Amino acid sequence: MSIILLVYTRSTPIHNIRLYTMNTTIFRRSTVLVSSIAFVAFLSSCGHSEKESKDPANEAVAIPTFVLHKEQLSTSLKMPGELIAYQQVDLYAKVSSFVKSLRADIGSEVSKGDLLMTLEAPELISQLAAADSRLQSQQAIYMASKSNYDRLLETSKTPGTISKNDLDQAIAKRNSDLANLNAAKAAFKEVGTIQSYLEIRAPFSGVISARNVNLGAYVGPSGKGSDLPIFTLQEQKNLRLAVSIPELYTGYLKQGDAVTFTVQSKPSQLFTAKVKRKSGALDLRLRAERVEMDVPNNSKDLLPGMVAEVSISLPSNISTFIVPKSAVVDGAEGVYVIRNKDNKAELVMVKKGRETDDKIEIYGKIADGDVMVTAASEEIHAGDKIKP
Repeated sequence: MSIILLVYTRSTPIHNIRLYTMNTTIFRRSTVLVSSIAFVAFLSSCGHSEKESKDPANEAVAIPTFVLHKEQLSTSLKMPGELIAYQQVDLYAKVSSFVKSLRADIGSEVSKGDLLMTLEAPELISQLAAADSRLQSQQAIYMASKSNYDRLLETSKTPGTISKNDLDQAIAKRNSDLANLNAAKAAFKEVGTIQSYLEIRAPFSGVISARNVNLGAYVGPSGKGSDLPIFTLQEQKNLRLAVSIPELYTGYLKQGDAVTFTVQSKPSQLFTAKVKRKSGALDLRLRAERVEMDVPNNSKDLLPGMVAEVSISLPSNISTFIVPKSAVVDGAEGVYVIRNKDNKAELVMVKKGRETDDKIEIYGKIADGDVMVTAASEEIHAGDKIKP
């Protein structure tokens, strides 16, 4: 009886298994069957063990990491800003009248108190004359009642000449005429004040930037085009630079901080300004704080209404956790970083702070000395084996 045996070792490829034949005289059928089954099981276990050892799922992947430390981050914030006049006012006619003369035009530089325009209202002249007549009349009436009271008072010093009732009536008449005289004076002054409105004067020194009427135009509360101002006056030697700072950066600015800016008309020229006023509250629509800087403009290189590109330095006064931008994942699960904990990936949710070109502040349940994955991605899942 001939038996074929397969001789196999772990180092021997399957296709190099050698066949051996041996002669035997006595071999029990049951012994051969048991030996064959044991041999097949051995081959199967060897192949399975080799497959497990080569399975990449059970191997730790080498991933670049870094040790987390606190640093100070100095950044600059670039924001659009608006240049506005330091002072600006729209001048209107208070009384219905006609334009009599114009003393200023667009671009005129005027000083405080300068006459810009004269108006005429013929009915005011009549009102002033009537008020003056009433004043003169009331003054004469008062003088007569006062003289009458004074005579009665002097006569009453002789007992039995003037009754007390006549003296009281004279006092009442004098006081009544005095009150009417004061009312006439007030009416005359009122008409005179209204007449002074026929002269439009500059409330401060500046430049006329708009004129919307011509000679002979009817102006006033009921005049045509009364919703438009007669003049617009701006102070341009000093300007305000207004910027809306997002909520995230409001804590980094204080009064006196210097900022730089450029304008489109002079892109190569760098202007500077200092923070003068902060609103102290957030705009409910923009969720930003309005900040104003004073800009000297004696040379008039800048004009009100220009849009400026503002660069604001944001120095850091405290140390925070700074990581490369590649270490932060903004995915479907939220914003997180990947921490190497016992050579396994752990997702840590964080909040982002200030940013530079390649770095970013993060806040969360992280600590100094944590080992973080440098190039994090959504392909790395929690619990994956990693090798720093």
